[in-house]
Amino acid sequence: MPRRPIAPGLIAVVAVAVLVVGLVRLLPAAPVSDPAASPPPASSAVTSGSDPGQQAASTLPAAPSANAAAAPAGPLGGDLLIADRGNDRLLIVTPDKRVIWSMTIDPGGPRGSTSWGPDDAFFTPDGRHIVINEEDAHVVALVDIATRRIVWQYGHAGQPGSAPGYLNGPDDAYVLPDGTITVADIRNQRILFISPAGRIVRQYGLTDRQLHDPPVSYDAPNGDVPLPDGGMLVTEIGGSWVDRLDASGRLVWSVHLAGIAYPSDAQLLPDGNVLVVDYSTPGSIEEVTPGGKVVWRYFVRSGSGMLSNPSLAVRLPDGNIAVTNDFGQAVDVIDPATNRIAWQYGHTGHAGSAPGYLDNPDGLDPVPASVAALLAGGTVAAPSSAP
Repeated sequence: MPRRPIAPGLIAVVAVAVLVVGLVRLLPAAPVSDPAASPPPASSAVTSGSDPGQQAASTLPAAPSANAAAAPAGPLGGDLLIADRGNDRLLIVTPDKRVIWSMTIDPGGPRGSTSWGPDDAFFTPDGRHIVINEEDAHVVALVDIATRRIVWQYGHAGQPGSAPGYLNGPDDAYVLPDGTITVADIRNQRILFISPAGRIVRQYGLTDRQLHDPPVSYDAPNGDVPLPDGGMLVTEIGGSWVDRLDASGRLVWSVHLAGIAYPSDAQLLPDGNVLVVDYSTPGSIEEVTPGGKVVWRYFVRSGSGMLSNPSLAVRLPDGNIAVTNDFGQAVDVIDPATNRIAWQYGHTGHAGSAPGYLDNPDGLDPVPASVAALLAGGTVAAPSSAP
C-alpha cells in the first residue's frame, strides 16, 4: 500500500521479490525456505454483542467455497480489475493475461512508485462505474467504464484537510446500493459516508482522535468494507485491529491480529472469518476467526514466493486467493490447497508499463457479470492511449 501513517514501531520494510513460484508454510509448520521459523502468536479478540461468525470458524486451511464447482476452471476463474498505481492506470485483464480495458488516470501529481495514481479500485453496484481513491492526492473519484471519464470527485488534489470537502489519506472507497460513497479517511482517523451531492451524511470515529476505541474512535483506519447486512468491517493500522460493526454502527466484535504488524484492507469471508494481509516485507496472508484463531496462513520469509508489502487479498469464487504483491510488482493468485502461486500478472521484482508488467499494483477487484456484459456489448469507448 502507499505510505500511510502508522503507530510508532509499525514501519514496513521495502524489499523486492526476485523469483516467481515458491514454497510456503501451512500453520504451524515452518516454510521449507526457513526451517527455523516459528508459527505466529495467537491473536486475541474482544467481543461485544453477538458473534455470528464464531461458530462457523474452520480449524483447517481455507477450503473452496460452496459454489466452487460452478466456478470457471483455472486458477483465475474470471477477469480481474487491477489498480496499477505506479503507472497511473486501471487495467482489466483476462485469465490468459490479455488487457481488455484500460484507463490512464491523470492525478496531476508525480508519477512513479510514489504516484498520486489510483490506490484501490472497486466496481459499483450498478456495474457501470469504478470507484477509486488516490491516497496521496487526497481524492476519491468515480470512473464511468463506458466513456473512461471521471464523472464525480470528492477532495482537493494535493490539498489534505479535514474540513467538509477535504480528505487526508483516503483509502478503500466503496459505493453503497443507494449511491452513498464510503471511505476510510486514514490521517483524519475517521470513516466517512458521502452523498452523491458531496455532503457528509454520516461519520464513524472522531476527527483527529487517534485511539482504538470502536465504535467511538479508531487508530489509523485503512479499511471500511461494507457488509451484506448493512454493517462494516473496519481495519485499523494502529495496534493491528479489525472491527465488525452492525448496520447501526455498533461494535459486534473486535479482533487483535497478534501475528500481523501492519494489517491492510481486511475482508469478511462467508463463514464469518477474516482474510487480511500484513503490509510488510516479507508479507503474509492470514485467515483469522472472530475469536482470534489463525486457521490458515501464507508466508514465505525469502526467495521464491515471498510477498513484498501485499495490500489486499480476496477469496475468489473457486476458493483461490488473489493478492496484490505491491512491491513485488505483481498480482498473484494463490491456491490455498497447495500454498503455491498458481497464476500471476506482472513480473516479480520488475516494474514496468509494457504489456504484462505492473508498477506498484495496489488494488484489485474480480469483474462481476454485469461489467463483463458491458464490455462485451461493444458500447465501451476506445482507450485514448495504449496501456
